[in-house]
Parts: sequence; C-alpha cells; structure tokens
Amino acid sequence: MPSSYLTREGFEKLEQELEYLRSEKRNEVARRLQEAMEDGELIENAEYEDAKNEQAFTEGRIKDLELLLANAQIIDEEDNEKHLVQVGSTVTIVEDDGEPETYMIVGPAEADPRQRRISHESPIGHALINHKVGDKVKVDAPGGAFTVQITKID
Repeated sequence: MPSSYLTREGFEKLEQELEYLRSEKRNEVARRLQEAMEDGELIENAEYEDAKNEQAFTEGRIKDLELLLANAQIIDEEDNEKHLVQVGSTVTIVEDDGEPETYMIVGPAEADPRQRRISHESPIGHALINHKVGDKVKVDAPGGAFTVQITKID
C-alpha cells in the first residue's frame, strides 16, 4: 500500500480513534452482543443484528486505521519549502476577481473541505502542488476547468 500523508496532528488524532475503538468501542459492542444473545431467539432479534453490524463496522474501521497508520508518512509543516506548494502547505488562491481563499493541502485521510483542508489528490490540491506564489494554475474540476492565482504560501 502506498504511504498516506498525515500531519502530526492528524496522525495523533487517528491514533486516539484507534485506541478508543480497540478498547472502549469493542467492549461496548461485545456487551451489546451478549445482552442481545441473552434475550433469546437470535433469528428474529433486531438488536442482535444491529450489534453484529456495528461489530463488523468497528472491526473494519480498526483494520483501516491500522493499515493507514502503519503506512503513514508524517509531513512536518516546518520542513516544507515555503516557496512551493506541497502537502502540508497552507496556500491562498484567488479565482479571477473573486475573494481570496485559503486552504491547507493534506493527505486524503485528513481532507475536510468545510475546515478548508483539501487533499493533494483533489482537483485543486493536485493542480497547486509544486507551484509558487504568482503562478496562475489551471484546475481541471468535474464542473469544468478554471484558473486560480497563488497569492501566498505558508
């Protein structure tokens, strides 16, 4: 599996989630399963089915997180070259005469557009990588191509 880019903060957050799932969540689901089994007929027991589904989801998420963390490449924002957009950079762009927009370029596991954290694999993130302040960059997005200008890189 190729490595996944994670910030130090993102890595620690995912480690905490994994620890929670391994300890508290697994125990909670096991208790639910035990209680549902004690309630009698398993074939028609909706609580048992629900608990089994939750167990499967929890175990799947644990495996995903273990794999993700094992292959993580932690990006140190301090080491980034400030003159080029890289994973870990915070970049400000302007589209035509629009308002400036600022994004942090992160790996897919940490992407959250509502928090202005976009993946380096997204159309905008991909287009911005390895460009510098002043560059006009064409973004090929599903809704059509557009051009942005990089005004600041942190």
